[in-house]
Amino acid sequence: MKKALITGITGQDGSYLADFLLNKGYEVHGLLRRVALEDNDYLLSRLENIKDKIHIHLGSLESYASIFNVVEKVKPDECYHLAAQSFVSYSFEDEYSTLNTNINGTLHVLSAIKQKAPDCKFYFAGSSEMFGLAKESPQKEGTPFHPRSPYGVSKAAGFYITQNYRESYNMFACNGILFNHESPRRGFEFVTRKISRTVAKIKLGLSNELRLGNLKAKRDWGYAPDYVEAMWLMLQQKEPEDYVIATGQTNSVGDFVEEAFNIVGLSWQDYVVVDKMLYRPAEVYLLKGDYGKAKRILGWEPKVRFPELARIMVEADLKSFKDIKQI
Repeated sequence: MKKALITGITGQDGSYLADFLLNKGYEVHGLLRRVALEDNDYLLSRLENIKDKIHIHLGSLESYASIFNVVEKVKPDECYHLAAQSFVSYSFEDEYSTLNTNINGTLHVLSAIKQKAPDCKFYFAGSSEMFGLAKESPQKEGTPFHPRSPYGVSKAAGFYITQNYRESYNMFACNGILFNHESPRRGFEFVTRKISRTVAKIKLGLSNELRLGNLKAKRDWGYAPDYVEAMWLMLQQKEPEDYVIATGQTNSVGDFVEEAFNIVGLSWQDYVVVDKMLYRPAEVYLLKGDYGKAKRILGWEPKVRFPELARIMVEADLKSFKDIKQI
């Protein structure tokens, strides 16, 4: 039985990946910050259905000793490094902790694997935010990075650290350059979940306003369960390579808003307020990925497209609020 170690197992991607790997017959281990145990209802809610099937280890990305000890104990066959400070807007408010956690955390995990599990295959969760002010569209594996946020900078650094370990120490280390991927498990602070959740509240009479920033910003939005399958496929190949994972289609924040309100039969103009305070200091206006390499080598394609994604999220939030009202 293969053993997998997932950092960030309580997050959207980590929880879906844990589900996926369990179904593949893996022994799944997750790295968890101690604070997660103190806020059990929220941080562990995504693992509620599988918590008795996985192995949890306490540790911090900021502590090399704790990472080293977990890797030494588990000796994983595959490691999926998903943990990060991943909210882009917050990275502008606290650049230091974003850079420290994301860059040093990646270095700590790779170093521990090199020392204690050198045959372990490693996946690094890169981001389309590394492209930032991209010089070409769609963006592909060879497109130069021009990050426009501390988060994007930290992810670009992690990308190069992973690449360096692969080339310097002959490690099986892959970078997944994942474009935006959403689901009902997305954090409340992310714009798509903010939209789907608030639209559900407005439909049920629990709110009367949706306050947003730049409605013109465009993203390539996919479905998180599709994307975790791509992560796994990368580590099943004979040679480690880097891959863009995307849908190849872009929609604006405004498009997502309109789609979400249409699902509940309401006009978005009656409820949306544009707030300049919610604009980023340095905006990324257009991101669109070319997943041709992933299709050619991994045999991967996105299954869920934009309209279905919006429907999945809005209907899930509607159900959650209706369930709460019935309690």
